[in-house]
Amino acid sequence: MIKALHGISTHYCNILTEVRLAAESGYEGLEFLHYKLLRYLENGGSTAALKKHVIGFGLQTSCLNALIDIERHQRDGKLQMLTEATRLTQIASDLECPTIQILAQHGIDHLPELQILDIMTENISEIAAIGQQYGVRYQIEVIAHTKFNTLNQALEVIRRIDKPNVGLVIDFWHLFATGATTPEDIRKLDPSLIYGVHFCDGRKPRPGELWEETVLRAYMPGEGDIDIRAWSDAVKATGYDGVWSAELFSPARWEMDHAVLARQVIENMSFYID
Repeated sequence: MIKALHGISTHYCNILTEVRLAAESGYEGLEFLHYKLLRYLENGGSTAALKKHVIGFGLQTSCLNALIDIERHQRDGKLQMLTEATRLTQIASDLECPTIQILAQHGIDHLPELQILDIMTENISEIAAIGQQYGVRYQIEVIAHTKFNTLNQALEVIRRIDKPNVGLVIDFWHLFATGATTPEDIRKLDPSLIYGVHFCDGRKPRPGELWEETVLRAYMPGEGDIDIRAWSDAVKATGYDGVWSAELFSPARWEMDHAVLARQVIENMSFYID
């Protein structure tokens, strides 16, 4: 088991500081947010220097989060998406990072489900082909407030693509909030399809409430409506023993001393999964 610090937990922290805080707090891995990583590279940083920094603290880069808007399928948008995929994949390869998260947002919500699945299959298959050139794999995250939002949809796309470098991230909140997945569904999964776990809590929107993640997800695990113990036990019951990424989406806690926050987050995760 690898416990990783998710970059959203320490939202206002730059990546070099996150590396140090992760090491000091007892993590083994890092899930870097793509915009922090690109900002670092665009302001004089290099993948070689970052890799040396990570290794120097005895850590590993577990995941890059994320290639977003993968639903872009019109000509120019799709070309831009594949260009972004290639760049992130090259960066992941340079960092010896095995996994990139991929996710769709709202660009195809207006389409019928079968067409959504067709677009996701085609796009993710092309993304996976890029990864095969670099030895990089991709974990699909289904987003609760989109129309590509269920475990079964992701599994169907994976079945259709049939490539060895496409799998899932088990994000507790997104799967719970959709309402279509239970811990029992997770227990039935082939662990080889699980590339990562997002350990997090929250609640569903109340009637008339917007899908605002900074409100719905602003809970330390154990404070929200998700049965964290049941979801954690379900993942472990599959035999999965990979990366668990501590994801805290809390604007109030982002204002804390991030060194204190990083320790609180891993202590909370360890309470449930150790």
